[in-house]
This record gives sequence, structure tokens and C-alpha cells, in this order.
Amino acid sequence: MKTKFIPLLLAGLLTGSVFAQTVSSDVQRNVNQQTRIEEGLKTGQLTTKEAGKLEREQAAVAHEEHKALKDGKLSQQEKSKLARMQDKASADIYAEKHDAQVGNPNSVSSKRMQADVQRNVNQQQRVENGVKSGELSNHEVAKLEKGQARVDHKEAVAAKNGHVGAAEQRNIEHAENHQSKKIHKEKTDDQVRG
Repeated sequence: MKTKFIPLLLAGLLTGSVFAQTVSSDVQRNVNQQTRIEEGLKTGQLTTKEAGKLEREQAAVAHEEHKALKDGKLSQQEKSKLARMQDKASADIYAEKHDAQVGNPNSVSSKRMQADVQRNVNQQQRVENGVKSGELSNHEVAKLEKGQARVDHKEAVAAKNGHVGAAEQRNIEHAENHQSKKIHKEKTDDQVRG
């Protein structure tokens, strides 16, 4: 009887680690997308307005991640939908970076957007590290992706007209500070990945 139990236990453990890798891979993809947007701003391949459009798409992905992980599980259907959304976002980043429009990476507006997107990269890396270390449960990742969707949305709204003003950046920074505190709180509480 005990020998039948061991394969079931091993299957359960393997499924958990594969599942954790799936969530980690999804968050890593967020880091990669944000990094590509930041690099596009820094090289002038993206205008501020284009970056804002891409951030709107990142907000939609983060919102979908929040919805998918809210129950603590990621179904095959949810994985597929997120992969399609991420694939489309990746293709859109490529298309925007390789079109005829060029940005001025030294403009005040671009510099503001670069700083905001770099902060997105940093925050998503903190989430990814929390997933990998077990400090973050899937429920916590869901909450954090909801917060990231808000930040991305604020960036998209600010850059919609191609210019990010000082007041708009302060508003974004306020949201980023709030998100940073939430990441710290969720990573240091007693919940762990199960």
C-alpha cells in the first residue's frame, strides 16, 4: 500500500515545482517586456507615446495575471491566454521599436518615462525573486500584479499625448512607492508558497 502512495506524492511534488516555474516564467516574461520597452526609450527606438501605448498593453497583461492567479491556481486555459497576450505584447514591442518613428532619449519626457519603466523592471524582478524563493504565494502574486496593472495604467495615461509632465511623474512615483511597500509586505509576511 505504501508503494502506491510514494508515486502519488512524487507526482504532487513535481506538479508543484512545475507550477511554480510557470508562475515564475510568467513574471520573468514581464521583466523581459519591461526591459525591452526601457531599452527602446533609451535608444530612441521608442517615442514616449509609443512606450505609453505599450504600457497600456502591459497593464492589460498584469490585470489578466491578477485574475488568473486570484484563486491561487493557473489552469491550462489561463496559461494559454496569458501566453497569447504576452506573445502579442512582444510582437507589438518589436513592431514599435522597428517602425519609422524615433524618439529623443534625452528629452525630459523620455527620461521620466525611462525612470518609470526601469522601476517597473526592478519591481517585477522583486516579485520574480519572491516566487523563486517561496516568499510569495500565488495569491500574493495576484495582488501584486493588480498593483502593477495600476502603475502601468498610470504610465499609459501620462504618456498618451507623448509628454510626461512633472505632476504626472509624481503621480506615477506615488503609485510605484505604494507598490514597492506592498511587495515588501507580501514578501516578509508569514505566507509561503504551498
